Amino acid sequence: MEILGLTPVQTILFIVIYTITGVVPLLAALYLLLRRGNAFAPDTMPPLRLRRWTAAFFAVSALGHVWWFLLYVFSGDIRSVDGTYLSVGYLAASVLDYVTLLPTSAGTLLAMLQDRRRPVWPAFVAMIPIVAIGGVLMTGPNERLAQIGVAYIVLLYVLFAVYVAFAVRQYGRWLRDNYADLEHKEMWFTCMLSLVFILLLIFYVIVGTNTTLTCILHVIELMLFGLLLWRVETLPTLEDLPEEAASGELAKERLADDDPSEMTAEAVDIPKSPSANPINIDVDQMEQLLKEHCVAAQLYLETELTLQMLAQAVGTNRSYLSQYFSRQGITYNTYINNLRVNHFISRSRELAAAGQDVPIQQLALESGFGSYRNFSRAFLLRTGQSVTAWINRGGNI
Repeated sequence: MEILGLTPVQTILFIVIYTITGVVPLLAALYLLLRRGNAFAPDTMPPLRLRRWTAAFFAVSALGHVWWFLLYVFSGDIRSVDGTYLSVGYLAASVLDYVTLLPTSAGTLLAMLQDRRRPVWPAFVAMIPIVAIGGVLMTGPNERLAQIGVAYIVLLYVLFAVYVAFAVRQYGRWLRDNYADLEHKEMWFTCMLSLVFILLLIFYVIVGTNTTLTCILHVIELMLFGLLLWRVETLPTLEDLPEEAASGELAKERLADDDPSEMTAEAVDIPKSPSANPINIDVDQMEQLLKEHCVAAQLYLETELTLQMLAQAVGTNRSYLSQYFSRQGITYNTYINNLRVNHFISRSRELAAAGQDVPIQQLALESGFGSYRNFSRAFLLRTGQSVTAWINRGGNI
């Protein structure tokens, strides 16, 4: 059997690639739904919501290969003989791709951002015009309407990409306000690659019968499937904050759960808008508490130390402590990592003075950093120079 004018060898290669890119996402979906353990990072428990959305995305990706294959088997050429219009089957398969892949990919991307639960229903609502345009085109060729449909899909992609960019930026601020170790938590790289993947899916439908481009897209698709599965399984479940905290608006309800007897700072009334009525924070008292319970106790050496954990150690609540760091013009991440860098510098100088070797990477991990990469970045931000440059200058800042 020949496909789209290919030679027998090319036909076999195409069928193999096509089959693999259909089976792999199916296996990935079954793995995410049925396997409770984590085969990629045994000590990491990914968010359940993210696993389910990703499984749905993988499942519809596999189903897409099924209906396109059935379309070709029963229709032969999926376009007209002269290529002037699209067949009803091709339009139906394309619409199915859009209304299943775009919402599930949106749900997957948004589930990666754990600062708050972002709604996915707008993505489903946005598919209604695509279904309507596809239905009209099935009744007869309409070049103008087809162009409108393509423009609408591109517009959706651009708007969603912009939304994701702002959401990831907001998520990054939330991370720095609540976590000292950002290893495997940041999402810029993954979300950008995922958006590229969505764009490739759009191209896949557009290229249609161009078999060479289709094969190239399938290979890229396989690589991105692997990247997505790895990202999902290495993303730890983070503490789920309400939307008010994620956007920086502290609510009274968060303080209602705190035991007033454990509050060492002055009791405060948290307004809905901190900018309109700032919290009265005793800066000197908070600094003393941090010196006693964090600096002197070297609590910052705990790699997974969070804002909540520090607040409990200090004897206050997360909202109050977060506002303190905000008043100082720093984030929680900056505060903790500066202490860690200072510890690293102090220890390295002690070892050097004693005539001992200074194991940079080991000392970085002992200083509380989860990875040398995070340490290098924190060191540069703290000192204004790289670790290598600091060493070459004799350990002087």
